[in-house]
Amino acid sequence: MDVAPKVDLLGVTFHSLTEDRALEIIYAWRDETPRRTHTIITVNVSILVMMRDDPALRNAVERADLVVVDGQPLVWTSKLFETPVPERVSGVDLMKRLLETGGERGLRIFLLGTTQERLDKLVSVIEEKYPKVTIAGARNGYFKEPDYPDVVRMIRDARADVLLMGMPVPFKEVWSERFRDELDTPVVLGVGGAFDVIAGFVKRAPVPLQKAGLEWAWRMAMEPRKLLRRYMSTNSRFVALVARETVKHKVARR
Repeated sequence: MDVAPKVDLLGVTFHSLTEDRALEIIYAWRDETPRRTHTIITVNVSILVMMRDDPALRNAVERADLVVVDGQPLVWTSKLFETPVPERVSGVDLMKRLLETGGERGLRIFLLGTTQERLDKLVSVIEEKYPKVTIAGARNGYFKEPDYPDVVRMIRDARADVLLMGMPVPFKEVWSERFRDELDTPVVLGVGGAFDVIAGFVKRAPVPLQKAGLEWAWRMAMEPRKLLRRYMSTNSRFVALVARETVKHKVARR
């Protein structure tokens, strides 16, 4: 299936599409025969920068079936370089849309990530707010290499339509690419901190901050010890990268 037009932005190939179109693709993949695994990666500024130093992460992104722009700064940058994408498509928004529409469409999900306490809360929230969505399985995100076969088997046996991974970068991207053929789950979607947002442990940035491209600052304020160093490093490198590419574009136009 030709999912969407592709654009190159700062060395990464993205699919240019709306959130609505991404949702359509997820359900189309769910209904495909024969059943096979598709990976979706939402790339924000942090991931784009990390890819430059992490070959395994870059490979996972390059092999993904759908790569979408997650973050207003990347939307603006796409317009700056005349390769515009219509809008940001974030993991948390896609997860919410799946939960909102999944009841009517018989959706089965598997939840992988966060602590057991927070996962239990997430399950209870979903069961209360979206009772017609089937939680085919759930497993916390604290496991090591010896546990991988059991985790993969648990996911495969659950026969879910979508595996939602609420885990950090680059683990979730690299892990899902490594085991994609064994998971036998039509869609694997990394949603980062969406589990904690939907479960109510972390408050999402107000819409004006999201539109202003400052959701990263809100998240950093919420979890400074976890995110301060990462965001300061990746954001400064991103600014430098955009500046270099801008100079290249100006030179090429002469």
